[in-house]
Amino acid sequence: MGLIHTVEQAIERWTSALWAPLIPTPRHPTEVVAILQRECDDHALILDRERVLVPNAFVIELPAESHSRLTAHSAEVSRQLVNHVCRHAAEHRYTFAGPVSVALRPSNSESVGRFQIRSQIAPH
Repeated sequence: MGLIHTVEQAIERWTSALWAPLIPTPRHPTEVVAILQRECDDHALILDRERVLVPNAFVIELPAESHSRLTAHSAEVSRQLVNHVCRHAAEHRYTFAGPVSVALRPSNSESVGRFQIRSQIAPH
């Protein structure tokens, strides 16, 4: 049992270390996911009764320091966020125009601790 507990703690520390630079202290990883989901909901285009098109290309602009700390793990963070977006889309029966992508980029602004999310519908 001690080995499992140690492994769980290591995974929790690793996850926290990944999310800490992405989200300032008062924010939680779920807030980023909620913002991505809101981007889908707010920019949904109703094509007909059974098809609702939502953004599939997302860019998260991070402060330069946070982006540099996340560079080594950006693929894993992006993959996790894509999974959350796809799950949300499946629950609401949304349609994508192409593959879903979440890119982490450094921000040009000087605001410390802030991130910004942009989305668009990118065809296949």
